Amino acid sequence: MKKIPTYSGTLRSHQLDVPQCISQCSGIRIFGRRIKSLVFSTDVAIIKNINADAIIAVYPFTPQPAITQAIISVADVPVFAGVGGGMTNGSRSVRLAEYAEHQGAYGVVLNAPITDETISEIKKVVDIPVVATIVSPKQDVAKRIAAGADILNVSGAAQTPQLVAIIRQQFPDIPIIATGGPTEENILHTIAAGANAITYTPPTPGQLFSARMRDYRSHFSD
Repeated sequence: MKKIPTYSGTLRSHQLDVPQCISQCSGIRIFGRRIKSLVFSTDVAIIKNINADAIIAVYPFTPQPAITQAIISVADVPVFAGVGGGMTNGSRSVRLAEYAEHQGAYGVVLNAPITDETISEIKKVVDIPVVATIVSPKQDVAKRIAAGADILNVSGAAQTPQLVAIIRQQFPDIPIIATGGPTEENILHTIAAGANAITYTPPTPGQLFSARMRDYRSHFSD
């Protein structure tokens, strides 16, 4: 194994690191940049202080260009922006996708309920990857790919490795991003199943600050 010289400084030595085992996946090369790890977050403090290769910025509200722009302006790495698929769909998602590209997004992420027709319309107006989310083996993945999905974002909770394996068997060349799960063992299972890149969900700021506050309090205990 190659020895990698490391510098972390003092003030930034407590930044968040994605699990080291993610480095074992192949990665996906997009516009010349190899992406193996994506952090699932819209918190700008987390985004600014984590060593993931990219950001996947999706959230449970109607996508808003102001949120996309704020994340892109803070991130030091590529941002894949959510542009709807659930409550937001059709022509609105098409316009959001086009605008996200103009803002500097590296790709657009579509949620599972998106229609194949909307994927096709988005492909007509953007020149960045269209990422379609797959949450169940009952989804017609072939139609998603035929409609223009460039990358699949597999999010099947505990069944993610099995879902990745099914898709990989049927579509050996499609790039797959997949949720890694809570442990390194889960992540390695997902990589072994055929995922090219892994999405990592970091601790929340509340969880991180809670640990820091306990440490601060310990300095004043008897």
